[in-house]
Amino acid sequence: MLMIQITEEKVLKVLRDCNAVITDSHIVYTSGKHGSAYVNKDAVYPHTKITSWLCEAFAWQFAKQGIEAVIGPEKRGIILAQWTAHHLSCPRIREVLAVYAEKADDGESFVIKRGYDKLISGKKVLVVEDVLTTGGSAKKVVEAVRAIGGKVAGLAVLCNRGGITPKDVGEVPKLFALVNLKLDSWEEDSCHLCDTGVPLNLDVGKGREFLERKKDTYLICPNAKCRGLAYWIDKRAGTFTCPRCAPNEIRKNNQ
Repeated sequence: MLMIQITEEKVLKVLRDCNAVITDSHIVYTSGKHGSAYVNKDAVYPHTKITSWLCEAFAWQFAKQGIEAVIGPEKRGIILAQWTAHHLSCPRIREVLAVYAEKADDGESFVIKRGYDKLISGKKVLVVEDVLTTGGSAKKVVEAVRAIGGKVAGLAVLCNRGGITPKDVGEVPKLFALVNLKLDSWEEDSCHLCDTGVPLNLDVGKGREFLERKKDTYLICPNAKCRGLAYWIDKRAGTFTCPRCAPNEIRKNNQ
């Protein structure tokens, strides 16, 4: 296990190196809002060494809490739970279990099935999650653990991007985030990134869907050195203006 606490700056560098944290961009979020930063947690999990290292940091934070089991929400939390439990088990004789919660039939709440409920009932449990935006999913997992008699010792997350507090996730005794990242966002009608023609990120988020939906308003600037978000003046005539590379010009798209 880690002998020293890793810093948020180092974690951010590692996440940026594997393209898990994108900043200074123009992102369209699932909500429809626009922003300049994005947390692409799925870019982390293929890298087993990085994932192990991040979960080792979780384990370091809760090493003295007597954790007996680790749980995460299905899919995104399974890998985190496994690695964290592994690192909590390493310096101890007794194994720390790793389980997961899954969506209930209502599609909203979480339940703990497959016999996992019997494994964690009465035990000290650490909940893990990748990204906190509203904290809703993490809170539901906390509630599911408590509903079957588990004792929630804390919540560990890769990134808290919503300014979430312990109160927001069920009054957990301890909330630890490797990274606290403030992500400002704007409604599309008041997005200054659109107004200034900042290039739209088409690789992550919902940029392509936005561009398709607003194809009568926007286009990608055909200038290869720009590729900013340009505005149609008259789409039929092929005239447009690009606030990024030629804000005062009316140009014609010959493509």
